[in-house]
Amino acid sequence: MTQNPSVTKLACYMSNASMAAVASISPLLFITFHNLYGISFTLLGLLVLINFCTQLCVDVLFSFYAHKFNISKVVRSMPLLTVLGLLVYGSLPPLFPENAYLFLVIGTIIFSAAAGLAEVLISPVIAALPSENPERDMSRAHSIYAWSVAAMVLLSTLYLHLFGREVWYILVFIWISIPLAAFILFLCAHIPELPTSTSSAGTAKLFKNPVLILCIACIFLGGASENTMTQWCSSYLESALGIPKLWGDVFGVAVFAIMLGLGRTLYAKYGKNIAKFLLLGFAGAFLCYITAALSPIPVVGLLACIFTGFCVSMLWPGTLIYTAQAVPNASVAVYALLAAGGDLGGSIAPQLLGSITDTVSQSGWAASLAENLSPEQIGFKAGMLIAALFPLIGTVVVLVLKRAVKKEKCQCNA
Repeated sequence: MTQNPSVTKLACYMSNASMAAVASISPLLFITFHNLYGISFTLLGLLVLINFCTQLCVDVLFSFYAHKFNISKVVRSMPLLTVLGLLVYGSLPPLFPENAYLFLVIGTIIFSAAAGLAEVLISPVIAALPSENPERDMSRAHSIYAWSVAAMVLLSTLYLHLFGREVWYILVFIWISIPLAAFILFLCAHIPELPTSTSSAGTAKLFKNPVLILCIACIFLGGASENTMTQWCSSYLESALGIPKLWGDVFGVAVFAIMLGLGRTLYAKYGKNIAKFLLLGFAGAFLCYITAALSPIPVVGLLACIFTGFCVSMLWPGTLIYTAQAVPNASVAVYALLAAGGDLGGSIAPQLLGSITDTVSQSGWAASLAENLSPEQIGFKAGMLIAALFPLIGTVVVLVLKRAVKKEKCQCNA
């Protein structure tokens, strides 16, 4: 085992790349599973919900019971759990096609649990490592996730195009190499000591900290602002703006992820004053959502969707960075609560947009609002307008958070 923090950082980066793999794999294979195994789109969409719910359960579990676990052993075993989940996901459905969906669900639960653990533990591990600039290390770790999503979407699309969807499981086996590499690196890496609450009652006391509550609200709104556009951008470009599906898929997933990675990479290289970045990010995302919803020019709407990725790039990792500064000696429970807040926002907001789109498009008065727009287009635009409230409220929360942190520092210095 080496004490070199670079090895630990590399293992953390590989773990974030593993999270990108498990987050991207199901949506890319929806059509494949539908055609090969006759699985309905409703059940396939449920896989995404299972992913989020599993991660949320892990977040909540670690919020209150982190002190019950050997954190070092959990960190080292996370990638192995991802490997197991991907093995079940990729090997059993082709062998037992009549029970394909059952094994897809089991595999999803296993690797989603690993992703939830990584979401809770990777950030505090990086924050605990000696560094000249911990802010940039945190940003770099999250940029790895975004770049990995973009790379995996493009490479997976190319693989399926060249070799056919019938051998989709080989693609899953290829991506297993990433968590396997992370597991090997963690075996050799030094895991720093991470502070944990001594009891679940200690975690409950955290809710009395107004700064932490505001940070959780901030990451909730950041997760909502990011994931709403991530999940709906492709469909919005195609249905509401009339952009061909191929380009909608590319810009809806890959280019959006590239913009996420670009924003995080630039902050890792040049960034400082994270509170300012949070404020500008939320305000910029609000303008992008409004532009995407109201612009009558498809190209302008397309650009607004793309640049939303850049604006929201630092909202999630930026909140983690700001919390580390504002809440001294933040425990694993603090990061677990933040992860739960982000996952909750990322689950609720996209569902809300979909519900609003259906409600408006199916109403009798939608067709009378604009002669040149279909009810579905009006529904999507209404959903996008409502989604703009998340970054708008986020802007207000950051202003209140900055004031609360300043007030707390003044009280400490008094």
